[in-house]
Amino acid sequence: MTAPRILVVDDEADLRELLEITLIKMGLDVDCADCLDAARRLLQQTEYALVLTDMRLPDGLGIELVREVASLYKNTPIAVITAFGSTDNAVSALKAGAFDYLTKPVALDQLRQMVRSALRIHTTEAGGSASGVSATGGDSCLVGQSVVMRDLRAQIVRLARSMAPVSITGESGSGKELAARDIHAHSARADKPFIAVNCGAIPEALMEAEFFGYRKGAFTGATDDRDGFFQAANGGTLMLDEVADLPLAMQVKLLRAIQERRVRKVGATVEEPVDVRIISATHQNLAECVEQGRFRQDLFYRLNVIELRLPPLRERLDDIGLLSDAILARLALGGTPAVLSPAALNALRAYSFPGNVRELENVLERAMAFANDSAIEVEDLALKQTGPGASASVRPATAAASLSGQPEPVLIPPAPLPVPPVPPVPVGPKMDVADTAEGSNDDVCTAQSGNDLPASLPDYLDQVEREVICRALAKTHFNRTQAAELLGISFRQLRYRMQRLSIHEPES
Repeated sequence: MTAPRILVVDDEADLRELLEITLIKMGLDVDCADCLDAARRLLQQTEYALVLTDMRLPDGLGIELVREVASLYKNTPIAVITAFGSTDNAVSALKAGAFDYLTKPVALDQLRQMVRSALRIHTTEAGGSASGVSATGGDSCLVGQSVVMRDLRAQIVRLARSMAPVSITGESGSGKELAARDIHAHSARADKPFIAVNCGAIPEALMEAEFFGYRKGAFTGATDDRDGFFQAANGGTLMLDEVADLPLAMQVKLLRAIQERRVRKVGATVEEPVDVRIISATHQNLAECVEQGRFRQDLFYRLNVIELRLPPLRERLDDIGLLSDAILARLALGGTPAVLSPAALNALRAYSFPGNVRELENVLERAMAFANDSAIEVEDLALKQTGPGASASVRPATAAASLSGQPEPVLIPPAPLPVPPVPPVPVGPKMDVADTAEGSNDDVCTAQSGNDLPASLPDYLDQVEREVICRALAKTHFNRTQAAELLGISFRQLRYRMQRLSIHEPES
């Protein structure tokens, strides 16, 4: 089997020789060029598994070669060598399509790690998609066949081949961690660890120890050596979720770890190399955080080399059906999944989902608890009325809606039970139907007359709902099944409302 061939482009003869010897010892074939013109001629004649180029060459800049290789030789990874401290050059090269970068003086252990990663990528792209994940998303974590989702998955496939940091932006609940897992699964690091860290959930005093690890005896309670997130993700991918929540002091330490690719454990005197790809995510606008002084500008540019935006669910409502089927199948735990009625599916597609996919999961899990015979109807969804374009009729709320802390909408009864002016019913621990079935016209609530408003909207809505339910129960002589039918809700929903509003059958 022919050994992979590497092209080294550098005008320093000593460095070229050092790189050539190191690569040959790894069992690789090596060609060398001392300028851009020579490198271009070799690229036309030979297929390379990796190109390694200096940024400053006698007849131009290495970034020119990066752009040409990324455009003309798409299956060939290219990495750059930059001068120590030239962070801007490294970021520019990564944005131009470079796979990775090294800083002078070149650390041979980092060189070997980078070459191994590049060779895995070259082998994968020559033979097909990594981990059997296709650009169409056959095994993708991200469900959906809308145009925006197909474009998103194709973008993930392209950027996964690079080592460049990726910044994922999107609203809460839009699937940022799933996108990060897809990037990892498509990359040459797919067989290495994927570590996701919620930066907002770590106490500030423990951050350094959690990220970089600590030595035994470094502080009270440190009874053993322990690795941090960087060591746990070594060779793989480290996802920093809600990175905007990092305190400024930790941002400085994180920046150094990313730039130097070395970390020092708490209590240690030496740094140790780490090889991780950084993916960050946040629902906040990092550029605005930088302007407000809450996020370091230099760290922002290090993390935001490639930006990946996730669309909110309202921009891909065509995927609601597929997403709902997948969620219901998972919630069924191997049993028969619940099924959405056509009307329920249309109601979901007409809803804006401010909480995105996470809210959809919550809605469906809630609906399953109230569905009859595993058939989810519109009233089981308990969707909240949103926006001026929402339906004029408010859907009945469920027990889960109240338990989640959301205010219940006004219950509008069917035509046989028009709502009269509501008397001010006292909110007490117990109320009999007889107390409200024959309301007096002497104490008519005037909260809606003129410009007066109720002192408490939730209490006022509870009064409206209590009065309507009590009238329905009085009309049916406390037959709750018939009362539920009159009100257009299920028996279970009526029973819950009676418990919540302390409505009880009058004593005989």
